[in-house]
Amino acid sequence: MRASKKPPKPLNSVRLNDLALHYVARFATSAAKLEDYLRRKLRTRGWEGEGDPELRALVERFVEAGYVDDLAYAKATSGSLLRRGYGQRRVGQALHAAGIGKEVREEVRAGKGDQRRAALALAQKRRFGPFGAELPDRPTREKQLAAMLRAGHPLDMARALVSAGNQDEAEEWAAEEEDGE
Repeated sequence: MRASKKPPKPLNSVRLNDLALHYVARFATSAAKLEDYLRRKLRTRGWEGEGDPELRALVERFVEAGYVDDLAYAKATSGSLLRRGYGQRRVGQALHAAGIGKEVREEVRAGKGDQRRAALALAQKRRFGPFGAELPDRPTREKQLAAMLRAGHPLDMARALVSAGNQDEAEEWAAEEEDGE
Protein backbone atom coordinates (compact mmCIF):
# COMPACT_ATOMS: atom_id res chain seq x y z
CA MET A 1 0.00 0.00 0.00
CA ARG A 2 1.25 3.42 -0.93
CA ALA A 3 1.66 6.11 1.71
CA SER A 4 -0.52 9.15 1.16
CA LYS A 5 1.28 12.27 0.14
CA LYS A 6 1.65 14.83 2.91
CA PRO A 7 0.19 18.24 2.21
CA PRO A 8 2.85 20.86 1.52
CA LYS A 9 3.93 23.06 4.40
CA PRO A 10 2.33 26.46 4.68
CA LEU A 11 4.46 29.25 3.30
CA ASN A 12 6.59 31.60 5.35
CA SER A 13 8.67 34.50 4.07
CA VAL A 14 11.69 32.33 3.21
CA ARG A 15 9.64 29.73 1.29
CA LEU A 16 7.68 32.48 -0.46
CA ASN A 17 10.93 34.14 -1.56
CA ASP A 18 12.28 30.77 -2.75
CA LEU A 19 9.10 30.13 -4.77
CA ALA A 20 9.39 33.54 -6.38
CA LEU A 21 13.07 32.97 -7.22
CA HIS A 22 12.31 29.58 -8.72
CA TYR A 23 9.47 31.04 -10.80
CA VAL A 24 11.46 33.95 -12.26
CA ALA A 25 14.39 31.61 -12.97
CA ARG A 26 12.15 29.34 -15.05
CA PHE A 27 9.83 31.80 -16.78
CA ALA A 28 10.02 35.22 -18.36
CA THR A 29 7.36 37.10 -16.47
CA SER A 30 5.89 40.45 -15.60
CA ALA A 31 5.52 41.86 -12.10
CA ALA A 32 1.75 41.31 -12.20
CA LYS A 33 2.12 37.68 -13.30
CA LEU A 34 4.63 37.01 -10.52
CA GLU A 35 2.29 38.52 -7.95
CA ASP A 36 -0.65 36.44 -9.28
CA TYR A 37 1.47 33.28 -9.09
CA LEU A 38 2.42 33.99 -5.48
CA ARG A 39 -1.23 34.71 -4.56
CA ARG A 40 -2.25 31.34 -6.04
CA LYS A 41 0.44 29.58 -4.03
CA LEU A 42 -0.70 31.32 -0.85
CA ARG A 43 -4.30 30.25 -1.49
CA THR A 44 -3.35 26.61 -1.94
CA ARG A 45 -0.69 26.30 0.74
CA GLY A 46 -1.62 28.90 3.32
CA TRP A 47 0.52 31.32 5.33
CA GLU A 48 2.25 30.58 8.62
CA GLY A 49 3.92 33.94 9.13
CA GLU A 50 2.71 36.87 11.20
CA GLY A 51 0.07 39.05 9.56
CA ASP A 52 -0.38 39.09 5.80
CA PRO A 53 2.56 38.44 3.49
CA GLU A 54 4.08 41.50 1.83
CA LEU A 55 3.69 40.33 -1.76
CA ARG A 56 3.91 43.79 -3.28
CA ALA A 57 7.19 44.46 -1.45
CA LEU A 58 8.61 41.10 -2.55
CA VAL A 59 7.70 41.75 -6.18
CA GLU A 60 9.16 45.28 -5.98
CA ARG A 61 12.43 43.83 -4.65
CA PHE A 62 12.55 41.48 -7.63
CA VAL A 63 11.89 44.39 -10.01
CA GLU A 64 14.61 46.51 -8.40
CA ALA A 65 17.06 43.59 -8.55
CA GLY A 66 16.31 43.19 -12.28
CA TYR A 67 14.81 39.71 -11.97
CA VAL A 68 11.52 41.04 -13.36
CA ASP A 69 11.44 43.64 -16.14
CA ASP A 70 8.03 44.50 -17.59
CA LEU A 71 9.51 46.38 -20.56
CA ALA A 72 11.80 43.51 -21.57
CA TYR A 73 8.95 41.03 -21.10
CA ALA A 74 6.64 43.20 -23.24
CA LYS A 75 9.22 43.53 -26.02
CA ALA A 76 9.90 39.79 -26.10
CA THR A 77 6.23 38.83 -26.00
CA SER A 78 5.26 41.41 -28.60
CA GLY A 79 8.02 40.30 -30.96
CA SER A 80 7.14 36.65 -30.54
CA LEU A 81 3.45 37.20 -31.21
CA LEU A 82 4.14 39.39 -34.25
CA ARG A 83 6.48 36.79 -35.73
CA ARG A 84 3.76 34.17 -35.25
CA GLY A 85 1.37 36.33 -37.28
CA TYR A 86 -0.76 37.98 -34.61
CA GLY A 87 -1.94 41.55 -35.13
CA GLN A 88 -1.38 44.54 -32.89
CA ARG A 89 -4.81 44.25 -31.24
CA ARG A 90 -4.13 40.67 -30.09
CA VAL A 91 -0.61 41.60 -28.97
CA GLY A 92 -2.07 44.43 -26.87
CA GLN A 93 -4.64 42.07 -25.36
CA ALA A 94 -1.95 39.54 -24.42
CA LEU A 95 0.19 42.23 -22.79
CA HIS A 96 -2.80 43.65 -20.93
CA ALA A 97 -3.65 40.16 -19.65
CA ALA A 98 -0.05 39.84 -18.40
CA GLY A 99 -0.52 43.02 -16.36
CA ILE A 100 1.62 45.25 -18.56
CA GLY A 101 0.70 48.92 -18.12
CA LYS A 102 -0.66 51.09 -20.92
CA GLU A 103 2.51 53.20 -21.14
CA VAL A 104 4.70 50.13 -21.67
CA ARG A 105 2.21 48.65 -24.16
CA GLU A 106 2.36 51.89 -26.15
CA GLU A 107 6.16 51.90 -26.01
CA VAL A 108 6.42 48.43 -27.57
CA ARG A 109 3.60 48.99 -30.07
CA ALA A 110 4.59 47.71 -33.52
CA GLY A 111 4.94 50.11 -36.42
CA LYS A 112 2.98 49.73 -39.64
CA GLY A 113 5.83 47.82 -41.29
CA ASP A 114 5.97 45.27 -38.47
CA GLN A 115 2.20 44.95 -38.54
CA ARG A 116 2.27 44.29 -42.29
CA ARG A 117 4.98 41.65 -41.88
CA ALA A 118 2.92 39.99 -39.13
CA ALA A 119 -0.13 39.89 -41.42
CA LEU A 120 2.02 38.40 -44.17
CA ALA A 121 3.37 35.75 -41.77
CA LEU A 122 -0.18 34.70 -40.86
CA ALA A 123 -1.27 34.61 -44.51
CA GLN A 124 1.72 32.44 -45.42
CA LYS A 125 1.28 30.12 -42.45
CA ARG A 126 -2.45 29.66 -42.96
CA ARG A 127 -2.22 29.73 -46.79
CA PHE A 128 -4.56 32.68 -47.17
CA GLY A 129 -5.09 34.62 -50.37
CA PRO A 130 -2.34 34.07 -52.91
CA PHE A 131 -0.50 31.61 -50.64
CA GLY A 132 -3.15 28.93 -51.07
CA ALA A 133 -3.21 26.32 -53.82
CA GLU A 134 -5.59 28.53 -55.80
CA LEU A 135 -7.00 32.01 -55.40
CA PRO A 136 -9.97 31.88 -53.00
CA ASP A 137 -13.58 32.34 -54.03
CA ARG A 138 -15.75 34.90 -52.23
CA PRO A 139 -16.95 32.69 -49.29
CA THR A 140 -13.42 31.40 -48.69
CA ARG A 141 -12.02 34.93 -48.86
CA GLU A 142 -14.60 36.07 -46.27
CA LYS A 143 -13.57 33.23 -43.94
CA GLN A 144 -9.93 34.17 -44.38
CA LEU A 145 -10.71 37.82 -43.64
CA ALA A 146 -12.57 36.80 -40.49
CA ALA A 147 -9.62 34.69 -39.33
CA MET A 148 -7.23 37.58 -39.88
CA LEU A 149 -9.53 39.92 -37.95
CA ARG A 150 -9.68 37.43 -35.06
CA ALA A 151 -5.88 37.32 -35.11
CA GLY A 152 -5.93 41.07 -34.43
CA HIS A 153 -5.22 42.56 -37.85
CA PRO A 154 -7.03 45.69 -39.09
CA LEU A 155 -9.58 45.17 -41.86
CA ASP A 156 -7.63 47.15 -44.46
CA MET A 157 -4.50 45.02 -43.95
CA ALA A 158 -6.45 41.76 -44.00
CA ARG A 159 -8.24 42.82 -47.17
CA ALA A 160 -5.03 43.84 -48.91
CA LEU A 161 -3.41 40.47 -48.25
CA VAL A 162 -6.36 38.21 -48.97
CA SER A 163 -7.10 40.12 -52.18
CA ALA A 164 -3.50 40.19 -53.44
CA GLY A 165 -3.21 38.80 -56.97
CA ASN A 166 -0.08 36.76 -56.33
CA GLN A 167 2.58 36.05 -53.71
CA ASP A 168 5.01 38.66 -55.04
CA GLU A 169 2.34 41.36 -54.82
CA ALA A 170 1.57 40.36 -51.21
CA GLU A 171 5.26 40.37 -50.25
CA GLU A 172 5.79 43.79 -51.89
CA TRP A 173 2.80 45.15 -49.97
CA ALA A 174 4.25 43.82 -46.71
CA ALA A 175 7.66 45.35 -47.46
CA GLU A 176 6.20 48.86 -47.98
CA GLU A 177 6.89 51.33 -45.23
CA GLU A 178 4.19 53.93 -44.71
CA ASP A 179 4.92 57.56 -43.97
CA GLY A 180 5.09 58.53 -40.32
CA GLU A 181 7.01 55.50 -39.04
